Amino acid sequence: MGIVAGLDSSPDFTRIVVCDTDTGAVLRQGYAPHPVEAPEGGPRPSDVDPQAWLLSLGEAAGGGLLEGVQAIGVSAQQNALIPLDAQGATVRPAMVGADKRAQVAAADLVDALGGREAWAQAVGCVPQAAQPVTKLRWLAKSEPENARRTAVLLQAHDWLVWQLLGRPVRRTTDRGGASGTGYWSAATGGYRPDLVELALGHQAMLPEVIGPSDAAGTTPEGLLISAGTGETMAAAFGLGLGLGDAVVSLGASGSVMAVHPEALVDQSGMITSLADATGMHLPVVTTLNAVRTLRGTAELLGLPDLESLSDLAMKSTPGSHGLVMLPYLEGERTPNLPHTAGTLAGLRRESMKPEHLARAAFEGMLCGLADALDVLRGRGVDVRRIFLLGGAAELPAVQAAAPALFGAQVVVPQPADYAAIGAARQAAWALGVSQGTLDPRTPPAWQGAAAQVLEPGEELAVGQAVRQQFVSVREQTHPGAFRS
Repeated sequence: MGIVAGLDSSPDFTRIVVCDTDTGAVLRQGYAPHPVEAPEGGPRPSDVDPQAWLLSLGEAAGGGLLEGVQAIGVSAQQNALIPLDAQGATVRPAMVGADKRAQVAAADLVDALGGREAWAQAVGCVPQAAQPVTKLRWLAKSEPENARRTAVLLQAHDWLVWQLLGRPVRRTTDRGGASGTGYWSAATGGYRPDLVELALGHQAMLPEVIGPSDAAGTTPEGLLISAGTGETMAAAFGLGLGLGDAVVSLGASGSVMAVHPEALVDQSGMITSLADATGMHLPVVTTLNAVRTLRGTAELLGLPDLESLSDLAMKSTPGSHGLVMLPYLEGERTPNLPHTAGTLAGLRRESMKPEHLARAAFEGMLCGLADALDVLRGRGVDVRRIFLLGGAAELPAVQAAAPALFGAQVVVPQPADYAAIGAARQAAWALGVSQGTLDPRTPPAWQGAAAQVLEPGEELAVGQAVRQQFVSVREQTHPGAFRS
C-alpha cells in the first residue's frame, strides 16, 4: 500500500487530498485560500500573479501533510494563460477566468479563420472570451510589447507541475488541458501552431503533450509528478465517469458533458470537443442560464433563497398547470440565440399562482439542460446515467423533476473534492505504471463517489409530456433554433 496526493488549484484556493493508492480512501486533507484580494463586492480580478498559487499550495501542504507521499497529481483552473519570456520569467500576470476584455478578440479570431465552422473543423471548438487562444489575440492587440516578449505558453496546471519539478527545460501538459486552449485539436491529437501565430502574431513554444498515465518527471527529492490536467477533467476522473455517463453541472450557467470514445466536430459550434484525463473524450455543451433562472424567479416572487423557491415549487404539479418558461434570461448559447430574452407562455387564470411559476422555473431550467443533452445524444453519445453537480442539485424540486425530464437515472454525488481526488487517482496511475504494477491503458479502480440515485420510474411518461410541452413552446417562439 502506498499513498499519493492530489492537488487542486482552483480560482480561489488550493485543496490537497492524500489518498490510499489501492482504494482511493482520503487519509488527510489540506486547504488554503489564494492570497488574492477581489475588490469589495466586485468580480475576481482577471490578472493574477501565479506566485499566489504557489504560496497557497505551500500553506495547504503545511504541517507534514505530504509526509510519506510517493506521487502528486495536479489539477488546476482551466483557461488561465501564463505567458513566459525566453528565460522562463512571467511576461505579465496570468490572465484567468472568463475574461470579458477578450470578447472582441474572440469575434475577431472567428472572422480571421473564416467563421465558426472553420474553427470547429480545426480544433473542435469556437473561440470564447475565456480561452487562451483568445487571450493571446487580446494580448497582441492591447499589450503588443508583452506579446512580442512572449516566447512560451503555459496554463495553470502546466506551470505548477513545472514549478514542482524545479523548472526543468522540458515543459509538459496533458490532452485534457491542451484541448481547452483553442490551438490543440482533440480529433488529431496535435497542436495548431498556425493558430497561435494567427492570435499572437508569432510562434511560441508549447508544452509537450504527454499521455494520461505518463509522469511529467521526478522532483529532486524523488517525488513522482504525474501529467496533471484541468479541473473539469480531474473532477470527471475523480467521480469515476465512464462510457454511458454524463454530467449536468448547475452553476449560474449550466453545462452538460459526457464521456465518448471519439472527438466530435460540430459545425454549429454548440459542442466544445475536449479530451479527458484517460485517453477518451469529453464533449461539452453549455447553456447560459441555469441557477440564474432560479435566482431571478425567487427575486420576482420575493423569496429569500432557492430552498424557499423549491418548497413553493413542490406545491405545484408536473407541467406547472400549463405554464412554460423558456429560461433565456441572458440570451442563450444552446440554442444559439445570443440576443433573445426569456419567455413565459401558457398564462391562464388558473395558472397564475406563485407555486406554478416556481415550478415552471425549475422545469424550464432542466428542460434547457435536456436540450443540451439532446445535442450530444443527437451525435451518437450514449447517455444512460447522469451525474448532477452543483449546490442546486440538492434541492428537492430539482431532484423530483430531473430524472423524468432527462429520461435517465440521475446520480447526486455527496459533496467532495472530486478534482483533487481525480488528480490523486492520476498520480496513483502514473506511480503504478512506473513501478510496473498498473497497465498504462487502465487506471486504478477506486471506490466510486458516495451518491444518492434517483430513477425516472413511473414519472417518466409525465416528465416526457412536460418536456414535449417545453419543446413545442420553444419551436413556436424560436422556430428552427436547433437547426444548424
